[in-house]
Parts: sequence; C-alpha cells; structure tokens
Amino acid sequence: MKFISWNVNGLRAVLGKGFADILKESGADFFCIQEIKLQEGQADFEHEGYRAFYNYAERKGYSGTAIFSRHEPLSVTTAMGVDCHDHEGRIVALEFDNFYLVNVYVPNSQSELARLDYRMTWDADFRAFLSGLDASKPVIVCGDFNVAHQEIDLANPKTNRRNAGFTDEEREGFGKLLDAGFADTFRELHPDERGAYSWWSFRGRAREKNVGWRIDYFLASQRLMDKVSAATILPDVTGSDHCPVTLEISGL
Repeated sequence: MKFISWNVNGLRAVLGKGFADILKESGADFFCIQEIKLQEGQADFEHEGYRAFYNYAERKGYSGTAIFSRHEPLSVTTAMGVDCHDHEGRIVALEFDNFYLVNVYVPNSQSELARLDYRMTWDADFRAFLSGLDASKPVIVCGDFNVAHQEIDLANPKTNRRNAGFTDEEREGFGKLLDAGFADTFRELHPDERGAYSWWSFRGRAREKNVGWRIDYFLASQRLMDKVSAATILPDVTGSDHCPVTLEISGL
C-alpha cells in the first residue's frame, strides 16, 4: 500500500496548480492533505477512484484536513473527544481491518510562542488518543506535526532555538510520542540523511537554497516497521510551501 501526505496550504489554491493530476498520477492508496482552509461546500473535491473524507474547521479559511482513500473504511473519526481540540478540523482517522490511518495537522505554537502552552496540552491528548487506537490495532499517522525533532531535521538549528517548531518542549513532546511506541519511518530508514526537508519559508529563496525544515512525517506503530519498504520526501512537487512525504507498506 502507498500512502502520501501533503500540507497543501489551501486546497482551492492547489487545485489551480495541478492537484488533480498529482493525485491521479501518484498511485496512492491513501492521499492525506492538511490545511485545506475551506468549509463544507467550498470547492469540495472528489476524484474518480477515491472517496473523500473531510474535517473542516469551524473558523473560516483555517486549518482542516482530508483523506482521499481507494479503500472503504470500517469507521471514520474526526475528533479526539476533547472539546478544546475538536473545533479546528485537525484530524481524520480511518479504521480498517488491520490498522488505523490518522491524518493530522498539529497546532503551530505561533510567533512569540503564544500558543505553546496549548500545543503542550494538544501533544499530551493526541498521544493518548493514538495510544488508545494502538491498543486495538496498529496505527499509521501522518501529517504536518509542526516540529523538527532533531537538529538534523532543519537547516539552521542554532538560530532557531526557541522558535516555534524547534522549542525544547515541542521536541520533547514529539520524542514522547516515539517513546509511546511509534516510529519516525523516514528517520528509521534514513538515519543520517541531511538536507531532507518538507517545508521552506517563502522568504529569501529558501526552497531554491534548500534552507528548510522536516516537519511532515509518517509515524507507524513499531510493530509495523518490518512491513515498511519505503519512506520518502518529494521536494520536486510544488504548489505549496510544503512538499509531499510518502510511505509504502506491504502485507497490511
């Protein structure tokens, strides 16, 4: 099975930049997107061969997630069951016979870390949510986690200390998720690869210079790692300030 995850930074915007063709040519069983920035009925997109599952933020033009799936799920969840988190359209979780697929857009801590305390609450509650699923069957979770875990995961770690996405607290929160039984599939397969980024600022020709961050991930329950055959980043796919990341698993 092939999985793709991409923060599209606005579905309506990326539809004008060839998204339908990218989806068609991807060969993905599941194509997960974040930051769709629309409400129900605003350019909702369907594609032949895929069923779409959307979760919209209540706030207009903000956040939101969706999964395009070639496979019919047993159940669909769009909330963690924690009221303070369940109004921003941040997760879509699909249940299948042998696994769960969770698509997530993790909150950004924002400038001057205005939302860092909330982010820490989110991290703990999301970890508990995933652990609850994992107790039933293995979990694949993908999306924009808004954190570079290690210094190898961004171009300029020293100058970004205490900036949103590279605080000690956020990095520790991500580490706790891994400690709870989840593997960073890309880093497991490419432990020493540098310059592998999934997000670049629009400023200063950052993408052209590859001055980026790896903040988009595929995590998987550790017991699935022997089935993971590939985990890649697709920096040549444009249309957003992020690029897609992929996962391939056999024997699910």
